[in-house]
Amino acid sequence: MSEKSYHLTKGSIPILISMPHNGIEIPETIAKNMTNEALKLVDTDWYLDKLYDFAVTEGAWIINPRYSRYVVDLNRPKDDLSLYPGQDTTELCPTTTFSKKAIYKRQGPSEKEIQQRVHNYWQPYHSEVEKCLELMKKQHGMALLFEAHSIKSEVPRFFDGKLTDFNFGNYNQLSCSEQLTKLIEDWEPKEYSKVINGRFKGGYLTRQYGDPQNGIHSLQLELSQATYMDELGLTYNESKAKQVKVELLSMFKCFKTFVSR
Repeated sequence: MSEKSYHLTKGSIPILISMPHNGIEIPETIAKNMTNEALKLVDTDWYLDKLYDFAVTEGAWIINPRYSRYVVDLNRPKDDLSLYPGQDTTELCPTTTFSKKAIYKRQGPSEKEIQQRVHNYWQPYHSEVEKCLELMKKQHGMALLFEAHSIKSEVPRFFDGKLTDFNFGNYNQLSCSEQLTKLIEDWEPKEYSKVINGRFKGGYLTRQYGDPQNGIHSLQLELSQATYMDELGLTYNESKAKQVKVELLSMFKCFKTFVSR
C-alpha cells in the first residue's frame, strides 16, 4: 500500500488515544460488493476525533484508522476468537451490521481476502500502537493506552434497554494498575451515568497491550452516542458534545495525573 492505513498524531506525554472504529473509508474493491445499507456505515464510532480534539492540546498521542470497521475490525484478534464467549458479537471482518442486516450483496470475504485485510489494515495499526507504547515507556518509564469508543445507546443485539453513558473496561482490572482503577472508580461525571466492567470490559486492544506489571496500562471507554449525537440522523450535536466534553477533559486530567506521578 502506498499510503498508510491510519493517521498518527504525536504528542508529548505518555498517553496514546486509540480510536479503532472511527474510520469511514472503504476501498472501492470492497465497497462494490457491499449492500447500500452497509455503505451507510451506521456502526461507526462517529466523530470521536472531533469529540477528543482537546487531547491534542493536552499533549496526547492519537491514532485512528482511515478505514471502516466493516473492512476489518481492529479491536478483534486476528484469529477471530470471541472476546465474549457465549455472547453475540461481530466478526473480524463483519458480515452483518449491529442490526443484523447483511453487509455483502452475496457472500462475505473469503479466508484469503480476510488475511489480505489483516495484512493491509489490521497489522499496520497494531504494529504502530505497539511501537508508540514502547517508545513512551522508554522515554517516560510508562505508557497509557486509552481506547476511545462509542456506540448507539440502544443495540438490542448486544445489550438490553438503554446503555449507561460512560462504560469503562479494564478487563476486570487486569489491563491497568490498581491505582488507575481507583482513579476511575472515584471519578464521577456530573449528570451522566457510569459503570466499570459492565457489558463492555475492554476489547482486544485493551487486553492485548495492557501490561501493568511492565508499566503499560490500558483502559477502554465505550461512550453512549446519546451523550453527543442526534442518533437517528447520525449527526454531531454541538450542545450535547460541549457538555460531555467537560467531563471527558476532567477524566483526561485524571489520566495526566496518573502518568506524571
